[in-house]
Formats: sequence, structure tokens, C-alpha cells
Amino acid sequence: MRLPFAPIQRRFLLHRCEWNAVGAASKPLLLVGRGWGGLSRRNGFSTGWSGPMKPFADLLDRLVLTPSRNGKLKLLTDYFRDTPDPDRGYGLAAIAGTLEVRNVKPAMLRDLTLERMDEVLFRYSYDYVGDLAETISLVWDNEKDIERSAFVQPRLGEVISRMNSLGRTEVRGFVRDTLDRLDASGRFAFIKLSTGAMRIGVSARLAKQALADLGGKDVIEIETLWHGLEPPYESLFEWLEGRGGKPVLATPAIFHSVMLAHPVEDNDLTSLDPADYAAEWKWDGIRVQLSRSGETRKIYSRSGDDISNAFPDILGSISFNGVLDGELLVGGTARSNSPTRTFSDLQQRLNRKTVTAKMLDEYPAFIRAYDLLFDGEEDVRGNSFIDRRDRLSEIIEQAPHDRFDLSPLVAFSTWEELDDLRTSPPDPVIEGVMIKRRDSIYQAGRMKGPWFKWKRNPYNVDAVLMYAQRGHGKRSSYYSDFTFGVWAETPDGEQLVPVGKAYFGFTDQELELLDKFVRNNTIERFGPVRAIRADREFGFVVEVAFEGINRSTRHKSGVAMRFPRISRLRPDKPSYEADRLETLVAMIDQSRGIGPPARQ
Repeated sequence: MRLPFAPIQRRFLLHRCEWNAVGAASKPLLLVGRGWGGLSRRNGFSTGWSGPMKPFADLLDRLVLTPSRNGKLKLLTDYFRDTPDPDRGYGLAAIAGTLEVRNVKPAMLRDLTLERMDEVLFRYSYDYVGDLAETISLVWDNEKDIERSAFVQPRLGEVISRMNSLGRTEVRGFVRDTLDRLDASGRFAFIKLSTGAMRIGVSARLAKQALADLGGKDVIEIETLWHGLEPPYESLFEWLEGRGGKPVLATPAIFHSVMLAHPVEDNDLTSLDPADYAAEWKWDGIRVQLSRSGETRKIYSRSGDDISNAFPDILGSISFNGVLDGELLVGGTARSNSPTRTFSDLQQRLNRKTVTAKMLDEYPAFIRAYDLLFDGEEDVRGNSFIDRRDRLSEIIEQAPHDRFDLSPLVAFSTWEELDDLRTSPPDPVIEGVMIKRRDSIYQAGRMKGPWFKWKRNPYNVDAVLMYAQRGHGKRSSYYSDFTFGVWAETPDGEQLVPVGKAYFGFTDQELELLDKFVRNNTIERFGPVRAIRADREFGFVVEVAFEGINRSTRHKSGVAMRFPRISRLRPDKPSYEADRLETLVAMIDQSRGIGPPARQ
């Protein structure tokens, strides 16, 4: 029996038999998944261990099963309070995504499991459970002579240190031995840790809030310090517990958590005075932070990843000391009188470890600056937006004209006037407007009121579901990742052509409906992927919203969408009325003008 999707994950009961080479069944076992009881169990192997890694394993189990934010927050705070150093610091890093540990490939884990289990049985188990870590943690067949008492359980810090010191040929044996020494909950935690795929419904921001609650601090203080500290964060915990002073950051040339804007929703602006706000264009690039202190220069992504080596043309042009916030774009700056190019062009420079001279010449990068965090060594985040912008303007005026310009302000007197500008921007690389209180200070995180983002209306098409795959985490037992297509004329006649994938936008109730449709209308399987019946006479139509569209030589359809999501289910609409590929191509051409075109 399947339990409701939210707020608690399903509990599965799986009777399994191991099969020998000639098909004889042996060792019937009962597997109980992460359910209402809180912990995974496996008959015959539940050791009840209470070793040093158990607190982290218990934390992951309970976080997965706790739907409410406040419940998760209490679990995290209790863990940080009750767990000793350095284990709690490593646990914090694992949850917040700052832990550097040698990752184990899922293929290795599958191979190790198949050394002890029939492949067909494993495939059925994985298909039923939907999550690789949970499946392996439950079906792992321990060596019977391995000691699993609490005295030999590895500490979390020891596991991490050992993994990072191993040679390539030693990893496999270490993973096998560690899985043998842990019970199901411990194995689940270890696999999540070693693969770097936590997916437990906890954000880094929530973990920082738990730290703030632990020490009675403002979460903004935690955000300010965060990127200047490293795991296992012992100096941070000393300060939070009153055993030491506030950590001192040696230099501003580190990443500082960025301030985020709140999306404009209905009636958000009606009670606000336009005179209190300034507006800027929202450019379709990637947000970056530039830092220089002395001879140390850095370029960070909005999440804090160091991308300096990918943009030597910008790095070498940072002539000022301080930290600024801006948009990374390609093409020409406003001061060079060359056009700003599309996000599709920018993608040619992204995710590259090295950049050729030809790439630098064909896709020149530049920064459109819009805020200042440090002016030299002076922290100006507490200053007003207008003051910070005045300082920034002076800095950009002295910076190389081909690498830096200042994001221009947009003149407006009413929200209606700004709305008209938003929907008809002067450049196709503009995706909306940013609205900032003139007196706002620079605060890490997303607060409603100081900053808003007001994006252009999304594009929309009607498409037909073609393929589905199970999701991860709490969606691991539901088909929630969908490939959709539109009609196109091909050499074999009119067919559906895949044009994108989407895995969000629908409600839990709609997911139930989609999942049921997939299960009842699967016509073929390709590993974890199910092909769904979709033809002119039958199919499930969905309305897909997306932020942009470009030509793409990497996709069979020739088009690539940006941020597609399922905005509406259209079970009332026959599949033959879904949109055509020509509609999407026309959108690309018209988007070079004033924004989303009318549907054809």
C-alpha cells in the first residue's frame, strides 16, 4: 500500500529472496524502509550500535522524515549542541555542502553490492525503493565475521580523513570494509556522505539558522563569517558556545554571502512609494562576486565557487581593492559601444577549467557591476544602496573600459510605468528589472522589502509528456522527472520531438496524478526511464513555462529552453493540439525583439 506523498515519506515493505546461480531461492528477508518508525532495519542485521558515527546517521534519518521547517531546525540545533568536535563540524559541512571529500562513484557502489547479490534482484529492489543509497543500505549483505560493536565504529571525522588520504586503488576496499562495519542507518549516512548527494531537504541557510539558534546570534552574523571559515568549524562553535571570541577574518578577499531579491508577487508593490526605490535592468548572465586584497584576486559564483581560472581576461583586469557584486556577461561593455551577447554565447565560457586564446577572442567576458561590499578594506555593507553605488561608480570609472561598466539605473515615477518598461525592455539580454530601496543596507540572504526582482512574463507552450523517471529524496518513489515534446515534421512524417525536461512546478496532488498516468501508460523501459504512450490520438498535455529559448546544436530538436517547469496540467486538451516546433523557433526569432511573443 502506498502512503500519501506529503508530509511523510512512504514506508515500504519488501520481502526478498536471494537467488543462487541456478535460481534456487534462499534466505528470505524483510526489509523495512525509512518510515514512521524513524530508522531503517534489516532482519538479522539490526545491531543497535551506538558508535560515534551514530548521531550523524540518526540525524539524516530524522531529517528525511521530518516535513516541517521548525522540526528540522530543532533536530539540527540538538545535533550541534550534543555532538562533540570535530564530528559536528564535519556533519555541518556535509549538510551545508562545504565538505571536501573524495567522492565515491555510484557505479562502484553498485559493483560492490552485486558482488554479494543477484543483479536482477538488485534492479527490482532499486526500482521499488527509488534511491540508491537507501537500497544499498538495506540490501547490503555483511561479512558475518566482521566485528560491529560500538567500540570499533568509525568516527565521522575519521571516515572523512581516511577517505581523503586514500590512494585511488585503496578506495574500493575501504568502502567495502566501512559498509560491513555499519548497520543500515550507518550505511545510508556513509553512502550519502561519500557520494556527495545528500538530498535530505535541508538548505545551507537552515543549517546556519540552527547555528544561530544554538549560540543566540543573528543568522546574518553567521552568514558574514561563513566563507572565511573551514570545516570542522571549531572556532565557530567555540564562539557560539561562549568559549572563545568571534572568529576574525584575515582578509576581505574571500567570498561573502550575497543579498538576494524577493520575486514580485501580487500586490507587493501597491503599498510602496516608488520614490523610495531605484530600479536597474536585470541582465541575463550569471551573478559573480569579485574580490581583491593586495595581489590576491578572486572571482566567485553566486554560491561561492571559485571560477577565477575560467576568466583570466577579467581576473587580470581587477585593478581596484575591495569586493564588488555584478553580472558576468560576454560581448562588449556599454562604454565600448559593442552589443551585449546572449546567455547562449556566455555558456561557451562556463564550466571550463582552461580557456584558449581563440575562446577569449570570440567570447570576451566583462562585468556589469551593481553593488559594492568592500571599498578597499572598508566594509560598506552597512551603508545605504545609494552611497554604495556612488562609491562603485567612482571605482568603475577608473577600471578598464572593455572589462567593466556600471549597471544603469532605470528612470520611472510609477509602478505602472516600470511595468511597461519591464515587459518591453530595450535589449533582448534583459530579463526584467531589479527594484532596490535607496536606503537598503547589504544583507546576506533573501529578505522581503529591501530588494525585489520583477522578471518578464515567461514563455509558454503546450507539450506532450514522452518519458518519465523517478525523482530523488522524498520523491524517490514517484515519477517526477519528465521529458516533454512538441510536434514536428520529420522524414518519417509528423512526430513528437523532445524539447526539454522538467521536474517541478506541479503540486503534490498533481504529482500523484502524473505518477499514476506514467504507471498506467508505460509502453517501454530504458533502465530507470519509462517511455509513455504519446501519439496523435492519446497523450498527456502539460503547459510548460520557461524563461528563455535559444538555438542549440547539441539537441535533436535544435532548441534549448532555460528553466522549464510544468505550470499547468492540461488533461482536457487532446495531444494533437499541442504546440509545434515551428512555434518555438519563432519564439527564438521574436525574442530578439521586445520579449515573449504571442502563442501561435
